[in-house]
Amino acid sequence: MDRPQDGARLDEWFVPGFGPLRFRIAVGLLFLPYTGMVLAFTVIGSVLADTVHWDRVAALVAIYFLALGIGAHALDAVGSRGTKPWGSVFSRRQLWLVAASSIALAYAIAIPYMLRDAPMLWWIAAAEGLFLLAYNLEWFRGRFHTDGWFALAWGALPVGAGHILQTNRLSWAALLVASAAALLALVEIKASRPYKLLKRATGLEPPSARERICQQQFESILKAVSLGVMLLGAGLAAWRWPG
Repeated sequence: MDRPQDGARLDEWFVPGFGPLRFRIAVGLLFLPYTGMVLAFTVIGSVLADTVHWDRVAALVAIYFLALGIGAHALDAVGSRGTKPWGSVFSRRQLWLVAASSIALAYAIAIPYMLRDAPMLWWIAAAEGLFLLAYNLEWFRGRFHTDGWFALAWGALPVGAGHILQTNRLSWAALLVASAAALLALVEIKASRPYKLLKRATGLEPPSARERICQQQFESILKAVSLGVMLLGAGLAAWRWPG
């Protein structure tokens, strides 16, 4: 089996430094800090409701973990332009199977809630399904593979999904918070792209002092933003938790 084309990928701060290669890459594929941000956004949108149905909060967290954390990242690893950033440790067939099964399970969980409690959520489900495929597979000549669409799909819409699943409507407060989430997601992707380029460059040859400093700065931004959003989501959930 091939190692990742970008050898530095195994040195990413969110990839465990222990265990077999397949395990390390499987964890890396989940991009847990960034997936955690999206899950936190769904929680933040949920707790804006006057009454919080915690079973729906848990369901939406599971839905986004399956669809984004596993499904979207598996599609991204397929390599729509011939690149395979994580190598061939997992075959295209395996990645497609994982993506299809996890996305199907996510929608299987969501559909009963959309039929029974929140019909308005169908609009979010349709939009997220489009972005999931168009962004990660770079459909339409990559027109949806941009920072703006990323911020909408994985920042604003998860907040909206959380609020709609609780209330079957959107409020001005939810729209404002969704806008804030989009900006936080934009910070993450704006820092992630140059960080990834630096990681690729330093994986090929020893980095200069300037490259090392820049890489550390971008990594610090990514850590702070992802952890800050997750703590915000956890704190708001604890604030609203009954009792």
